[in-house]
Amino acid sequence: QVQLVESGGGLVQAGGSLRLSCAASGSIFSINAMGWYRQAPGKQRELVAGFISGGRANYADSVKGRFTISRDNAKNTVYLQMNSLKAEDTAVYYCNADVMTYYHGNLEVWGQGTLVTVSS
Repeated sequence: QVQLVESGGGLVQAGGSLRLSCAASGSIFSINAMGWYRQAPGKQRELVAGFISGGRANYADSVKGRFTISRDNAKNTVYLQMNSLKAEDTAVYYCNADVMTYYHGNLEVWGQGTLVTVSS
């Protein structure tokens, strides 16, 4: 199986920065896509930023210019650098990966979520 472990959430003042990390482990042959979603109270889960096939990064319009996604392929880890945080960025952030495994074919995997709270 495959596990995603997230870290880096917390409480920050508006205008501040946080860096999230997500490490994938397990029976991984390759990672097809990996990125971050978020879900605010009472709202649907939405894509924040992610790497898709071909290695391109895409971002939600609401975070362009403030958030940067990066990755370390050797560590199967993706990072989300969040700058100029706003109160509306408050949400639970989830890591997501589309993984080709050695024994179980293609899997979509979610992390447990990490809470980001931005105080205004």
